[in-house]
Amino acid sequence: MVRINGKDIAADGMNLRDYLDREGLRPERIAVELNGAIVRRGTYDTVTLSAGDSMEIVHFVGGG
Repeated sequence: MVRINGKDIAADGMNLRDYLDREGLRPERIAVELNGAIVRRGTYDTVTLSAGDSMEIVHFVGGG
């Protein structure tokens, strides 16, 4: 299990880009922190989620 935004999700072994696609999250509208470090967008394809990882995904919202 991977803890994502405070919830345990069965995503271990998944590529980060695949997880984001599955959840309908657009990389240009989010920031990802994995195990305390910001993940660069250009590396989403090379990051594999592992059991015990902790990930936070923050959405950018526009408005006025």
